[in-house]
Amino acid sequence: MNLRNIVDKIKPTFEEGGKLAWLHSTFDAFETFMFVPNTVTRKGSHIRDCVDIKRVMIIMVLALVPAFLFGTWNIGYQHANAFGLDWNFWQICGYGLVKILPLVLVTYIVGLGIEFASAQIRGHEVNEGYLVTGFILPLIVPVDVPLWMLAVATAFAVIIGKEVFGGTGMNFWNPALIARAFLFFSYPSRMSGDSVWVGGVQRFNDCGTAFATGGNALVDGFSGATPLANPSGYSVVDMIIGTIPGSVGETSVIAILLGAAILIFTGVASWKIMVASVAGGLLIGWLGGMVVTDAVPCWQHLIMGGFLFGSVFMATDPVTAAQTECGKWIYGFLVGALAVIVRLFNPGYAEGMMLAILLMNTFAPLIDHCVIECSIKRQAKKAARLA
Repeated sequence: MNLRNIVDKIKPTFEEGGKLAWLHSTFDAFETFMFVPNTVTRKGSHIRDCVDIKRVMIIMVLALVPAFLFGTWNIGYQHANAFGLDWNFWQICGYGLVKILPLVLVTYIVGLGIEFASAQIRGHEVNEGYLVTGFILPLIVPVDVPLWMLAVATAFAVIIGKEVFGGTGMNFWNPALIARAFLFFSYPSRMSGDSVWVGGVQRFNDCGTAFATGGNALVDGFSGATPLANPSGYSVVDMIIGTIPGSVGETSVIAILLGAAILIFTGVASWKIMVASVAGGLLIGWLGGMVVTDAVPCWQHLIMGGFLFGSVFMATDPVTAAQTECGKWIYGFLVGALAVIVRLFNPGYAEGMMLAILLMNTFAPLIDHCVIECSIKRQAKKAARLA
């Protein structure tokens, strides 16, 4: 209550006629983040529902937390395992936090800075849509990506992939994938998709904080092959648990499925798109196995690379995915199918999920249009027969 009183006291300063009225959008963003807005509809039909965009974004972030926490631990684990370091749990987590937190800070500082500036210039409210984008970005890029590259990619994604189309809810490409695509095409050596940086030889004390590097020479690190490059190098159990090299949030099947359960239970994401994507990947993986002699089993595509992460958290983006119920099945199936096609027949790019989702983002409106037109024609034929 005291905080509410303080906010109410300073609020007139940021409203029209106040000294800081030009910062109204920024003040409104912080106020609505801390408190439920008291705005209501006054005319026309409307739906009474406690779920708004803020709560949807928060649920999405909560669903990503298991992948984030495991990925943070896995960063330290991969480093300790690569260099034979006898670290305990907290030392491993400490190393992971040191590596992942700068990425999170850069994506939020740059992305939210642009969002706030855009809202101020346009005089619009600041939307909460970037909360999820800023959290996903560090999970889908290599942990060693230079911070300036990540900052440039974030700015490109927010400005070109989102704001030029009108902001949250108006973009037709997933902003996080736009940033990853920017990095992939601009700096391909950093985003090969089949190997990731393991880490430098740094020592940590019992609290997990870094101190002097052992010896006179500093080993910066090396790239470790992911299952996409060396499928036989890791067991199925390792790939399901996630104790393998890979982008931060994409390695653990268990953590991703926990997030999927949260999204499906709350109704935030479409289970139809998830299931259809898996079905598309399995079918093409099975058919491809008949053509490609050294292809992995079709089910193994689901637990390698970013397939499952993309199917759960990115293909289901309600803004950029298909909206019709039938369209969701078609859209999801094509996402999974195209991802595996790229993996099987494009040796220069071992992943495929990013390009598959972005391509289907482009065609999602066309899919919905075709589904609606077919439905209208069926209804017209039915009406004609009854007449």
